[in-house]
Amino acid sequence: MPTPAQPKIYHICHVNKLPSILQSDGLFSDAKVVELGLPGTVVGMSNIKQRRLTELRLDSHPNLFVGQCVPFYFCPRSVMLYLMHVQSAELAYKGGQDPIIHLQADLYETVAWAKTNDRRWAFTLSNGGSRYFEDRADLAKLHEVNWDAVHATNWKLCKEEKQSEFLVEEFFPWCLVQRIGVANQAIYGKVQHTLHKQEHKPTVEIKTDWYY
Repeated sequence: MPTPAQPKIYHICHVNKLPSILQSDGLFSDAKVVELGLPGTVVGMSNIKQRRLTELRLDSHPNLFVGQCVPFYFCPRSVMLYLMHVQSAELAYKGGQDPIIHLQADLYETVAWAKTNDRRWAFTLSNGGSRYFEDRADLAKLHEVNWDAVHATNWKLCKEEKQSEFLVEEFFPWCLVQRIGVANQAIYGKVQHTLHKQEHKPTVEIKTDWYY
């Protein structure tokens, strides 16, 4: 599969993180969330989060840790979401996939914002939490992402490449979120209620095909 003409990126988080995201006018990296003590349910693997904070650096930016970046996938319905759905023993979080929301943005708009605001960015060719990923900071190399793996629904044989990530240093502004995908009507209502006083209101949609 060729590189999409207008690639989208997806950040997943628990719906109860949305108020602090709005209060901060955007998303912070895990490193900054820890520093600021921001509230909300943590859904990732704590050991991998720690590794991203203290061990895993980007080759394209050698003094930047993965955990100092806001992470996105190139697709919804990620491998991580599946682990939440089956309540994997690897996760301390046991709330399932329904409270998880997808924040969608445009890759090229994000890179343009990052360049304007002096934020470093990169993308990985596989799981950015592993010890052996490769990363790039050149849009001309987007074709090196395995887009067939990214969009695969049966990803058992391409699990690592499906988890390719886009990373932006420290902060991602709320104004770049274009769409919010949710699992059901209850979460849709909760998101709409949280957004009702916001100037920037992304489209909110029930996207069952983004879930397991």
